[in-house]
Amino acid sequence: MGKKLKKASQGVLLVSEPFLLDSYFKRSVVLLSEHDNNGTLGFILNKPTGVKLNDAVDDFPKFDVPLFFGGPVETDTLFYIHTLGDKLEGAKEILPGVFWGGNYDQLKFLIDTGQVADGEIRFFAGYSGWEADQLDNELVEKSWLVTGPNAELTFFGEPKKLWSEVLKSMGSEFAILANFPEDPSLN
Repeated sequence: MGKKLKKASQGVLLVSEPFLLDSYFKRSVVLLSEHDNNGTLGFILNKPTGVKLNDAVDDFPKFDVPLFFGGPVETDTLFYIHTLGDKLEGAKEILPGVFWGGNYDQLKFLIDTGQVADGEIRFFAGYSGWEADQLDNELVEKSWLVTGPNAELTFFGEPKKLWSEVLKSMGSEFAILANFPEDPSLN
């Protein structure tokens, strides 16, 4: 991470600019898990729902982790990113060491048998999606900043601080944005 990139691609982080007022994406950090000519798919990393996974998903092994809001598309569907790699069949590598999805029944078995730690996986209700060229247009409009991936922040970053931490890591010109008040009229 550490610098602004010009284009979206699989594995990068989208950081909403501080003036974006969209209720779903205000001060959000999105990990892009797929980006091609058909469109873009990603997960908001810093929007916990306030609900635990086991309270939201029936027939799931006991696993005391938060459920995150991944985005406004298919919010009734469970998605997950993880560092399990080959331990989970069918997982798609997003960036080195970070994967998306995989065999759901196998995942439940791995969790039930204690083979998955909470820092190895993050669960999302829904995802963020853009049609072909939609995200590129939003980048031209400067709704988003693009920066390189950071697996450490993806899994261990404090959700409430993630947006500002990522901006600060992009350098001094962006660090000033990290301290910009949510409501400038209250400043």
